[in-house]
Amino acid sequence: MTKLTSQESLVLADVIGDTPTTVISASRLKQGACSAYVVGTLPGVAAAVVFDAYCPDEPAGFGTDAEALWQLLKATDGWGCINVDNSCAEALGALIEADTGTSIRYYGDVCHALLEPVHSYPNEVVRLLTLEDVNRLTEAPTEVQGNGYKTHDAMLTEGIAAGAVVGGNIVAIAHTYAETKLHADIGVSTLEAWRGKGFATAAASLVAQEIQAKGKVPAWSCGEDNIASLRVAQKLGFTEVGRRTYVIPVSPE
Repeated sequence: MTKLTSQESLVLADVIGDTPTTVISASRLKQGACSAYVVGTLPGVAAAVVFDAYCPDEPAGFGTDAEALWQLLKATDGWGCINVDNSCAEALGALIEADTGTSIRYYGDVCHALLEPVHSYPNEVVRLLTLEDVNRLTEAPTEVQGNGYKTHDAMLTEGIAAGAVVGGNIVAIAHTYAETKLHADIGVSTLEAWRGKGFATAAASLVAQEIQAKGKVPAWSCGEDNIASLRVAQKLGFTEVGRRTYVIPVSPE
């Protein structure tokens, strides 16, 4: 197993490519905002695992060699599951179960891309956020502060964010979570009391418009049973372009 240097991480980013299914890991590798490990020698590695600095307990695995992926996971700490190619998910799960005695659950990750102009859903309380909203973000509940950047300032200057602002407070947010040369991944969240009002759809529509104005393709991923997120993606015009699988060890109760 080799832990990659920042320069080697740039090479791995090129190896995994710039697609809707790799945009988050590719972005983190380019930024140096991750820890990455490989089996083999770049560029022809047998397997790679990328730990996103902003979601370190859910690393992404690349390559279809289940034994090599398990070798990497056994040598690293802090992960609760791993997102991998469908073709090796069950083989990896079987190895984990055999070695640890822990049962395994599988959960589908649905990846989308917006290949047409985004559908517009204007809402009077939803707008793009600016640096004047930094204090609002800081004071908002964690789930609607956004993620993927070192600071709120960075999210608003380096990325794109839109939110529903009610009574001076942010109650829903959509933002770029990761961005590469070709793609930008969108994350959304709405406080429970404000769901069902179309805020996430309206905010994500604004963010997608800005991404497309930059000549990039918006990307969207969510769990296979996240009906609310899947419905928003469909309303905005996203198309499913692929699926991956979370391999999740289940802790005994």
